Amino acid sequence: MDSFPSDIAFTPTVKAIQESKGSRQAYRGMESRGGWQTTVTPDLRDFLAELDIFYLGTANAEGQPYVQYRGGPAGFLRVINDRTLGFADFGGNRQYITLGNLQDNPKAFLFLMDYENRRRIKVWGKAKVVEGDERLNAELADPEYPAQVERAIVFDIEAWDVNCPQHIHRRFPEAKVRGEIARLQQEIELLKLRLGDA
Repeated sequence: MDSFPSDIAFTPTVKAIQESKGSRQAYRGMESRGGWQTTVTPDLRDFLAELDIFYLGTANAEGQPYVQYRGGPAGFLRVINDRTLGFADFGGNRQYITLGNLQDNPKAFLFLMDYENRRRIKVWGKAKVVEGDERLNAELADPEYPAQVERAIVFDIEAWDVNCPQHIHRRFPEAKVRGEIARLQQEIELLKLRLGDA
């Protein structure tokens, strides 16, 4: 039986449900064309360079899932090589749920969201915590970002897929909105001056 990168999510149970709901044929076609990606492409690299947030999903030894928001400067989720991503783990609330989960269960998931452009990418793989590697910490850190790097987390990609934009509510960065408001205010002031001269 053939195997595909998407099998990481499309288990036999999932495929049976797809069959019963009428979507299996389309996904079978996707698989026959090569299916999901397993390495970093130029498009993914460009996407990551702009990304300043992502969500990291892990599960403990009992399978209890947990998702954590991660934020940082644009591009802080770095490409280490064509199958590996990494990021600096900043100090936080000191619950260490993600660290504990990864110690018991390396399976992990990245949910990458670009709200402004309504794009999302799902990445499956395995993650590990790297403590005390100052070279790696320096490679993943942004010296201009005001956060204490405590360790690195390295993510080995097993599969990734671009998801459809359906139902993504657009959100815009504060700096962009402020810039647009300032531009509009300037335009309003110019129009007021013109009306005053009329």
